[in-house]
Amino acid sequence: MNAIRLIWDRFEEGFIVFLLAAMTLVTFVYVILNNLYTLFYAVGGYFSERSEGVSELFYAVGDFFLDIVQSMTWSNATTKALFAWLIFFGLAYGVRIGGHIGVDALVKLASRPTQRLIAIVACLFSLGYAGLLTVASFEWISTLMNAAIGADDLGQFGIKQWHIGVIVPIGFALVFIRFVEILVRILRNEQVNLGLADEAADAMKLTETEDSKS
Repeated sequence: MNAIRLIWDRFEEGFIVFLLAAMTLVTFVYVILNNLYTLFYAVGGYFSERSEGVSELFYAVGDFFLDIVQSMTWSNATTKALFAWLIFFGLAYGVRIGGHIGVDALVKLASRPTQRLIAIVACLFSLGYAGLLTVASFEWISTLMNAAIGADDLGQFGIKQWHIGVIVPIGFALVFIRFVEILVRILRNEQVNLGLADEAADAMKLTETEDSKS
């Protein structure tokens, strides 16, 4: 069981890295090509009065890159789709690493048993929320699957809207699983709260680190 969990954790991290890398690569290529054709046009203009043959060559290369840029209408849509996948897939990862902000300043003033009880209630609410959105988004995706509508600027590659939107129910289902894990740990007395981020504590630690260095 631990081996399966470790494999999934590594896959989760690797997939997030892949999404970030793909977004960066698509944007980088588009920006580079966008600047290349203007560069060749500028050089072509420089040689226009000096050597017509060289000038035409640079203009031709500029036209080539311009055609590529104009055909990359899919780049913006691809970046948006990757970003959507990053958000919804990253929801569960944020729960796992405690990346979401926890608003529990008053809760920490309570006794440990009370904190544990509040955490259980909060976890049950989180499970209900994640479960409700999983079911609702699955029904939405089922409608999109039946409609078989092509995604904007990506339909030419056979990509449908539901191919992009399917990450929504998957993401919330993964969040549901992560909160089940948290609930089990709380019931086993392995942790007291939801384990979310504490910005105040992080700020205090950062201040203490800076003071020790100075």
